[in-house]
Amino acid sequence: MAVDYATLKKGGFMRQKQKNNFSLRLRVVGGNVTAVQLAKIAEVAEKFGDGHVHLTSRQSIEIPFIKLDQIEEVKSALAEGGVEPGVCGPRVRTVTACQGAAVCPSGCIDTYALAKELDERYFARELPHKFKFGITGCQNNCLKAEENDLGIKGGIKVKWRESDCIGCGVCVKACRTNAITLEGGRISVDESRCNFCGRCVKSCPTEAWDTIHGYIVSFGGLFGNSIAKGEAVIPFIEDHDALMRVCDAAIQFFDDNANPSERFKFTLDRVGRDKFIEKILEAYNNG
Repeated sequence: MAVDYATLKKGGFMRQKQKNNFSLRLRVVGGNVTAVQLAKIAEVAEKFGDGHVHLTSRQSIEIPFIKLDQIEEVKSALAEGGVEPGVCGPRVRTVTACQGAAVCPSGCIDTYALAKELDERYFARELPHKFKFGITGCQNNCLKAEENDLGIKGGIKVKWRESDCIGCGVCVKACRTNAITLEGGRISVDESRCNFCGRCVKSCPTEAWDTIHGYIVSFGGLFGNSIAKGEAVIPFIEDHDALMRVCDAAIQFFDDNANPSERFKFTLDRVGRDKFIEKILEAYNNG
C-alpha cells in the first residue's frame, strides 16, 4: 500500500532521512505549553520516539523517530494530554508570540490572547504557500515581528497630562528616540519621532499620560533563502476590530493573487504594493 506522504506532512508528520521514521511537529500557540501537555509529550517521546524532543525556531515542539505504523497510536496518546499535531506545507502555520504584557514589564499588549485568537481564526488555512504570523509585545521586538509574513508589534500611543506631571524629566531620559523634551516645566512630544514604545508611560512616577494600546502591523517579511523586512502600511492601529479586518484582508489578498509556491513578499512585489495598500486601507477604514 502506497504511503500518502503529502497528507502526513500536512498533518505535521515530516519524513526523516531514516526510512519510515517521521518527526512530528506539534501545535503550539504563542509559545505556551502546559505542564500537563509537557508530561504527555515526554511520555510519547519515550514510548514512541527515541526519548528526546526538538524545540523549533518557531516555538513549536517536534518528536522525532515516530514510526510509520504507530502514527495513529501517537495521535491518540497525545490527545489524552490535550496535545494536537501541527501543520506543514502551504497553509497558515503556528502563530508565534513573546510573553507580552501578561508577564513582561515592557509588554504593551496581551500577545498570548491575540495569538490564540489568530490561531482560532486562521490556523491551517489552505493557501498558495506557507504564511506565518508573529506577535511581539513592544519595540524590544524579541519575536522579530518583521521577519513574518504578517508581524504584529504592540505599542502605546501617548498624550501628556499636565495636571499630574511633576516635571521630573524621567520620561525624557527614558525615551530612546528623543521624541520627548521638557522646557519651562512643560512636556512636548514630537509625534514624528515617537515609535510607540511606551517607555515614557512605564517610567513616569505619577502616571501623567493618557494612553491607547494598539498595534504596529508589518507585511511581507521573509527570513530564509531570501531575506526581507516586513513593512507597515498604517503607522498605528488603535482598534482591535480594525486589526482583524486588516489581517483578513492581507490573507485574502495573498489567497487571491499568489501563484502556487510563491511567498507573500514576492506576491506583493509582482502584483504591486500599491494594490495591496489599497486593499489594506479599504479594510481598515470600512469598519
